[in-house]
Amino acid sequence: MRQIVVRAPGGPDEMVIARADIPRPGPDDVLIKVAAAGVNHADLLQREGKYPPPSGASPVLGMEVSGTVVACGDDVTEWRAGDAVCALLAGGGYAEYCVAPAPQCLPVPSGVSLIEAAALPEALFTVWTNVFQRGRLVAGETILIHGGTSGVGCMAIQLAHAFGARVVTTAGTDAKCEACRRLGADVALNYRTTDWAADAGTVDVVLDMVGAPYFAKNIGALAIEGRLVGIAFMEGSRAEIDLRPIMTKRLTVTGSTLRPRTVAQKGAIARELREHVWPLLERGQVRPVIDTTFPLADAADAHRRMESGAHVGKIVLTV
Repeated sequence: MRQIVVRAPGGPDEMVIARADIPRPGPDDVLIKVAAAGVNHADLLQREGKYPPPSGASPVLGMEVSGTVVACGDDVTEWRAGDAVCALLAGGGYAEYCVAPAPQCLPVPSGVSLIEAAALPEALFTVWTNVFQRGRLVAGETILIHGGTSGVGCMAIQLAHAFGARVVTTAGTDAKCEACRRLGADVALNYRTTDWAADAGTVDVVLDMVGAPYFAKNIGALAIEGRLVGIAFMEGSRAEIDLRPIMTKRLTVTGSTLRPRTVAQKGAIARELREHVWPLLERGQVRPVIDTTFPLADAADAHRRMESGAHVGKIVLTV
């Protein structure tokens, strides 16, 4: 099979097509013939040598795919050859075939193409576990979502809106703010031209991927019993903290990483997604937002597109 390899840590040009043996599924795995693979910021970090895969995971980039099951491990009962699935991976997605733990697979929703389905797993697993499990967002509350036009941001806006929350979001251009409003944001603030911390008002949950520069402002925006959920720290991980508002407002400051979690933990998230989110996808109430697609061989161009920051939604490799 063909796959993308990184010759040495560095820029997009270090990614090249190489030949490899088709992997074999373990007893609890499925082998997927990949139709498409989602591109994520974590892939860029791994390419640069800043985010190594977990122990035992494939060193090949790619943490989400869609495709067709072609073989199942001996202990797999929920899938069979021919099933169309999308899957969350610890690695290995930038390839013509990949192995995925069976519990981390989900059926391609009706009405969703295979290319669209490749954009679902990473964003949905991330949003569900952080916004609804850790952030405990419920109908009638207000959530502030930073990076509203990222893959995670687009899905967070839609799901929060679908479950009855008021949505405030930030983005870097007026055009991106308008895209957020089309997805269901009640308020979209251009962080380059507005004082988002003042204009956001009081919110119950903040979903943050910026990190240190936003920490104090996020704390200031939270209401009594508010929850700050961090999923990345793209502009720094160290911040000076005033503990008083955390104590006086009884705030919760939390966060998570998804990739190192166990198959059982990810499988539990997958079951909740199938119960609560898959019906929304099949009704068309929530949709993956595709920015651009690139052939597998042009993975370097896909990474350049993500690095540019111009994208709205997900970038997908077609295989």
